[in-house]
Formats: sequence, structure tokens, C-alpha cells
Amino acid sequence: MMLLLASASPRRRELLDRIGVGHSVLPMDLDETPRAGEAPADFALRMALEKARAGLERSDRTLPVLGADTVVVIDGKILGKPRDRAHALEMLGQLSGREHRVLTAVALVREGCEAVRLSESTVRFRLFGPEEAEAYWETGEPRDKAGAYGIQGLGELLVEHLSGSHSGVMGLPLFETGELLREFGIIR
Repeated sequence: MMLLLASASPRRRELLDRIGVGHSVLPMDLDETPRAGEAPADFALRMALEKARAGLERSDRTLPVLGADTVVVIDGKILGKPRDRAHALEMLGQLSGREHRVLTAVALVREGCEAVRLSESTVRFRLFGPEEAEAYWETGEPRDKAGAYGIQGLGELLVEHLSGSHSGVMGLPLFETGELLREFGIIR
């Protein structure tokens, strides 16, 4: 069975390919602003569900729609995608030598049925200086990633320790995604 992926993320496509799930891409462009007082986990869950629901609305409703959202959290604050170089360097500076949480929510919807799961991982970065952060920015990798890094690329060189889901930090937790796919009868 196929599904629609409500995301343009090449990492999410790669992870679905890795587990053999056929999919078509249906990118969603939604307002991803946290609500006042919204907890990071609640924000990630809401965004994953909103993306999946929006995908279902835009589709012919014959296929289930998968939505996901990843947030990086440090000191209780969500670090989104960097606006520019200065913002990315600021975020990388906050993460250097410290531990942060990565929350990835995944939602699967079809007509009359919705389910959502949350993956939480803890990542500790090694200590690095502004010159290394600048060099990393110049690779182009941090530009479209929550927290200004990608664990599936050069950003993994910054990671001293990971407790949780590597695929979740990449943007699609395969354990939780598998639970949803089995629940919807897409895989066994």
C-alpha cells in the first residue's frame, strides 16, 4: 500500500524508502509558529497532525497521509530552522558542549481515522568554538534544519552522545512510524 508524505524533506523520503514504504510527496506549507504557552511536545504533535490533515484535504482522500514535525529544545525553548547565518551561529553556540532534546512527532490520517506518536531523544554536543560553527554553516547543511544541524550529515561530527532514536533526530522516528503503519494496515 502507498501513502502520501506531507513533507518535502529528503530525509523523511529516504527513511520511508529504507523501510520499503511506497509514497508520493505532497509538501505542506503551514504556519509553524508555536502558540503562546504551548509546550514543545504539544507543538510538535499539533504540527505533525496539522500537516497530515492538510495533506488529506489537498488529496483525493484515497491514500493515508503521513505528517511529521521535529523540534530541537534547549532550556525549554524551541530552536526552529535558522533565519540566517547569524541565527544559525547563535543556535549552534547555545548547543555547543550541552545537552538538548529532539522531539519528533509523526501523524497518520485517513478519512475517519487519525493517530499520532512522539519520539523524544537526548543529544549532547561536544564543545566547539565559533570558527567551527562558522565552517559548518558554510557547508550549507544547517540552513533548513531545526536547531541548525543535521545528524545524518556533517552535523553528526558535533554529536558526543545520543540517547534515543537516530531516525527520530533525522526527522522520522522509524519505531513510532512503524507502529502507525501497522495500526493502519500498511505494513505487517
